[in-house]
Amino acid sequence: MNKKDLRKKYKKLRAQISAEELENLSIDIANQTLQLPIWEKSNYHIFLPIEKQKEINTEFLLQILQGKDKNISIPKSNFIDNSLEHILLTDTTKLSINPWGIPEPTEGISIPENKIEVVFVPLLAFDLQGHRIGYGKGFYDRFLSLCPPETLKVGLSLFPAETEIEEVLPTDIRLDLCVTPLKTYHFKN
Repeated sequence: MNKKDLRKKYKKLRAQISAEELENLSIDIANQTLQLPIWEKSNYHIFLPIEKQKEINTEFLLQILQGKDKNISIPKSNFIDNSLEHILLTDTTKLSINPWGIPEPTEGISIPENKIEVVFVPLLAFDLQGHRIGYGKGFYDRFLSLCPPETLKVGLSLFPAETEIEEVLPTDIRLDLCVTPLKTYHFKN
């Protein structure tokens, strides 16, 4: 299926999920991450969910990261050049909702991409080869292209993999892993 059709399909599927079901699926995903071979790392990047898009509630995963005393950065979007800045999450980090509904830090300590060891990647859909699609602006592909090759790219998905995403571009960065409520997919990159 092509990217446009997949975006439409998965936005529709998300819209049908109740708030309670979304919470339960988000908890299941957080619990699945506990089985991943990633916990010896120190520096993690995680997105905060866009509630109106019914994105995975990453609060549960954040609690795991904080409980393991990890350094956590969260994205701040630049819609002029579609880039992300990575701000260290601390007890004093103030968040605001930007015009697109994304919770973001208002200020803070910027973390360079070369320091980030694990990235939890948002997505609408992914396939069995580790390709993913988001909303189409390329924020995460640009960000991931700046990370060291050994940075682990971990997708978080409410739904299982598609067989194949058509129209994959050379600039599309593949995932290493993708965690769903019932299964973790491993990809060879």
